[in-house]
Amino acid sequence: MRWEVWVAYFAACWVIAVSPGSGAVLSMSHGLSYGVRRATTTILGLQVGLVMILLIAGGGLGALLLASEHAFLAVKTVGALYLIYLGIQQWRARVEVKGDNGANNEANNGANNAAGPVRVPMMSRERRFATGVLTNATNPKGIVFMVAVLPQFIDTTHPLATQLAILAVTMCAVDLTVMHGYALLASRMQGLFRNASALRWQNRFFGSVLMAVGTALFFVRRHHA
Repeated sequence: MRWEVWVAYFAACWVIAVSPGSGAVLSMSHGLSYGVRRATTTILGLQVGLVMILLIAGGGLGALLLASEHAFLAVKTVGALYLIYLGIQQWRARVEVKGDNGANNEANNGANNAAGPVRVPMMSRERRFATGVLTNATNPKGIVFMVAVLPQFIDTTHPLATQLAILAVTMCAVDLTVMHGYALLASRMQGLFRNASALRWQNRFFGSVLMAVGTALFFVRRHHA
């Protein structure tokens, strides 16, 4: 891969990563709920999903997927419904308030507990990782973008595997940086969400955004040359 081609791809990776999407929303949500360290597991899952899409697009399977209306519709529907499911789960996430007697009660049980200390039920490491993988791997918008853009940076006169490895490492390095930036920015706001009422609104906000992104995926169209 020529140096100037890699530089152009590196710049494109930053534009792609910084652009708001489901990965950014998930990183901010988990950064705000669990902190940056635990959100790292989610972000690593996002990278696995990202590499899967890159390999699908780079290996030519993406073009075949886009050529089949039924296959693309199936992937699009699964991706959209999964994000909507995540949004509903986030919206309905339980917020527990620790009372003076040490017992944990749901925040919705009474307005008197709204200002008390809260405990957010912790999502397991495995579930956070799987959520990250599925969020990117089932994103048809990512497949459309990769199929449209990736071939511009691949030289057919050189081995494909080496080029895909360089492209994957570059994209993941950039995306790891940006997603951790989103998670860090969100985690800095944790102090504003120490009472149950604010935490419920946080869950509803990110839940609504995830559902909106999922709904928007239904309108993603196949790429036509």
